[in-house]
Amino acid sequence: YADPYEGGKQAVAEAYRNICAVGAKPLAITNCLNFGNPQRPEIMAQFVGCLEGMADACRALDFPIVSGNVSLYNESKATGGGSAILPTPAIGGVGLMEDVSKMATIGFKNEGDYILLIGGDEAESTPAPHLGQSIWLREILGKQDGDAPFVNLDLERDTGKLMRGLIIGGITNAVHDVSDGGLLVAVAEMALAGNIGAEIEIVGSDKVFELQSMFSENQGYYLAAVSTKNMAEVEARCFEAGIECISIGRTGGIEINIAEVNDGKDDAIISSIPLTELRAAHESFFKDWME
Repeated sequence: YADPYEGGKQAVAEAYRNICAVGAKPLAITNCLNFGNPQRPEIMAQFVGCLEGMADACRALDFPIVSGNVSLYNESKATGGGSAILPTPAIGGVGLMEDVSKMATIGFKNEGDYILLIGGDEAESTPAPHLGQSIWLREILGKQDGDAPFVNLDLERDTGKLMRGLIIGGITNAVHDVSDGGLLVAVAEMALAGNIGAEIEIVGSDKVFELQSMFSENQGYYLAAVSTKNMAEVEARCFEAGIECISIGRTGGIEINIAEVNDGKDDAIISSIPLTELRAAHESFFKDWME
């Protein structure tokens, strides 16, 4: 809705990312394109923009559409078309793993693994946290403002190839793509899946930037849990590929902690939440809502 073209690219890119995150090679997609009344110019503009974004992503990622369907007129006449659904391209992707025993999963496996944020061009400066249209903006501030996040399709392709190589090489212990909710939500999902906590570090001198980065929805990023013995190889492969690799913390414990790192001083925990509390919030929503 904020940007149909970028949104169409993002829908395809996230399906691509999901498949790469298990170590499979993306092959093709199917789609279900859900829109309002195309006889209204603004709805047809959404439809066309979304298709153009999807098409550019499919070409750049070599990820063709092999089937799909379209659902139109999803709105109510009672409100004069004012209740049209948001433009929603639902994408399903399929990929291939030569050896399923090497498939990556999202759950943390060990205490003391490094948590690496992998993505972005190493030669460029770290991009500003993108909070426009984010879950954080909607849930915490009650706003749906800003631009859609930009999707760099060349970086998506290169980072996906890098991640598949790391996974197939057996030098990662867990991998998850960063998507809705941003980095901290992805960490929480990995912690809950493995029942192992984490400590995420921020640098005191750039505290605001890094706290915003926790919830930014910049595209093309993955989290990987890596043992100490494999750190050098992972960093070397990332450097060779020209992809940025940043250690953001370590696994361990039964909580997710945010720690402020200050030179020459002990880390200061500035926020902490037990996994039991996270799990209760995660698993109780549907039950509470239905009752």
